[in-house]
Amino acid sequence: MDKRESPSRLIDARIRELGDWRGKTLSRVRALIKQADPDVVEEWKWRGVPVWYHDGMICTGETYKTHVKVTFARGAALKDPAGLFNSSLDGNVRRAIDIQEGEAIDEAALKDLFRAAVALNVTKGAASGRARRTERSQARRGRAGSSMSRPGRPAGR
Repeated sequence: MDKRESPSRLIDARIRELGDWRGKTLSRVRALIKQADPDVVEEWKWRGVPVWYHDGMICTGETYKTHVKVTFARGAALKDPAGLFNSSLDGNVRRAIDIQEGEAIDEAALKDLFRAAVALNVTKGAASGRARRTERSQARRGRAGSSMSRPGRPAGR
């Protein structure tokens, strides 16, 4: 696969290359992501891993011999009422779903997780935007980069 190809074409090629249940599963997961978030951006990272973004990473779609793994970048911060997360449960940030051959996908619950991940990223992005605006505002007032306005004195005193 040529790295100059678009990420979407590289993902298409990976699905065709797999040619088995893993390709079908990855294709279905991809379709659900696009249904949940039509504005999602696809990337191709780490020597062949599909990655989906919206205001930050949503998830990856890795294929292994025995399963397809959907890893949510900030999964530990997501509510999972359907109990889809079944892998990477010990970490503080990520959570994953391992899908085995023949296993049914709870499509509605998975789309809900994708939407929740996007909402989390959008909220995080809005908070980052507020922080940047605050920094710019402080810079205009001569207080940027430090909590000290003059050596030895807290800002605002």
